Amino acid sequence: MHGEPASPGWLLVALCAATGAYCLLRMRSGPKEQRRAAGGEALMGFGMAMMAVPAAVAAPPRGLWIGCALVFGGVTLHALWAARSDAGHLHHAMGSGAMAYMAAAMSSSAGHHEHHEHGGIAPLTGVLLLYFTAYVLWSGVRLVPVAAVAAPGGGRPAGWGDRPELARACRLSMAIAMLAMLLGF
Repeated sequence: MHGEPASPGWLLVALCAATGAYCLLRMRSGPKEQRRAAGGEALMGFGMAMMAVPAAVAAPPRGLWIGCALVFGGVTLHALWAARSDAGHLHHAMGSGAMAYMAAAMSSSAGHHEHHEHGGIAPLTGVLLLYFTAYVLWSGVRLVPVAAVAAPGGGRPAGWGDRPELARACRLSMAIAMLAMLLGF
């Protein structure tokens, strides 16, 4: 605050927490599937915010990381199950799988974020970096403004929670945050 630049870790915490909060608000949307997706994205946003807190400030105990790995592992399995009928859940499976992977790695290192001990990038980290890089580029192109969506029955335009470009921006910001976390991993 005193003339020093903001820590990238705290900026990442703020981005993820704000995205999680917006996704919580999106849960007030009408369609059940949109509410469900927004709930999963809120969990991801808040989980990423917690993981991004600089270790010098708060080094969570090993049990917390194990709990996160189990929660996000369960979310991954749920998303994979849901992907049987809707391939749109595959991205959620990738995101929650990445979170489970990072939490498991942090539990084994007691939260010290030292995962480059053997030199280079772990193969799974490399695959996740490639996936999220491609997703960020693809999502960025899709953020071209979408025409206002009319409410069912031809009424006034849908509320801000039902606007597809805001949901896409939310997913894009979390993918960018995931890239930043994986790069620092």
